[in-house]
Amino acid sequence: MYDRLTKSDIQKMEEEIEHRKVVVRHELLEHVKTARAQGDLSENFEYHAAKKEKNKNESRIRYLERMIRTAVVIEDASGDDEVGMNKTVEVYFEEDQVTEKYKIVTTVREDALNGLVSIESPIGKALMGHKVNDRVFVKVNEQYGYYLVIKGIEDAKDDSGDRIRGY
Repeated sequence: MYDRLTKSDIQKMEEEIEHRKVVVRHELLEHVKTARAQGDLSENFEYHAAKKEKNKNESRIRYLERMIRTAVVIEDASGDDEVGMNKTVEVYFEEDQVTEKYKIVTTVREDALNGLVSIESPIGKALMGHKVNDRVFVKVNEQYGYYLVIKGIEDAKDDSGDRIRGY
């Protein structure tokens, strides 16, 4: 499956790759060299820990490069008054009588616990393209769905603080 990413997502990934290759890789190699110089490698915890961190960094680089290589680049075609990418939406849940705010993001930045909702999630799919005061049905599965009302839409184009998800 291909991840749907914005140009901004790809740029952030490229910046992280560059940082990991130029800064982090060098630091971790130094840690490995320092730990190796301490003697017997079979019982050297610092050496094994440093090697593990070095391998973790290399794995993250490969992961990000693969995501960029296989990504489908998407554009936000929503109007200023419509729910779209990187916009914050205030919604009223009719069933629970609760109002919450969510920012609509791509799958690599989703973090529902912090209000970042993916365009691939049921609520993200349902909200896309709707306007203030629209009543939207969110279909969770074949047996359950719920209604919500869009109370407000804020243009939140600055997505510099959102972290790219990883493993």
